[in-house]
Amino acid sequence: MDAVRVALLREVLTGTEWLGATRRFAGVLRGSVVAHGGGLLLVGTPEYEPWHLAAHLVDEAAWSGTPELAPTLVRQHARPSDPAHLAVGPGRISAARRGETLLVVAPEEPASLLERVHDARRAGVTVLALGGAGGGELAAMAHDTLAVPEGAELDLDSVQHLVSAAAGENAGPPGSRRGFRDRLSRLTEALTAPPPAPW
Repeated sequence: MDAVRVALLREVLTGTEWLGATRRFAGVLRGSVVAHGGGLLLVGTPEYEPWHLAAHLVDEAAWSGTPELAPTLVRQHARPSDPAHLAVGPGRISAARRGETLLVVAPEEPASLLERVHDARRAGVTVLALGGAGGGELAAMAHDTLAVPEGAELDLDSVQHLVSAAAGENAGPPGSRRGFRDRLSRLTEALTAPPPAPW
């Protein structure tokens, strides 16, 4: 989903709780990783790996000048033969320590994931959870959650797009207005500008 589609989605959601909820959660995420200088781990479940969120956070990190937002994608079925950025397995969660942030995107709560998240929390890792109904064990362990119940107006993928866009948008010093709207404005200007005059 590109910046224009996110802008349209936000327009459609005006007046709903989703805009405030995704911006708040994104602010917590950004604040956690920036305060500690990075160390963002992103993990899903064996059935649901948040590939798109990882890619969008990498983009937002580059566009916003906030490298701390670029996550390490932890994959449940990573193999040593995978490319380096895809070969990080669940053992990385066990190795996480204070100052790191673990963002868990999980429509359901498999026991193996809960055990690792619990260990990370005990080691001082900041745990954030996105997905599920919001009332399970993962929510109880997390420092902050954004629930996406089944049957909600938005699906988990759309909420991830809003969170990643808001995380980049909210980057920058306090009072800075350079963010998503500025990027969208620059993109619109570039696309609608007349071609340069021939020499």
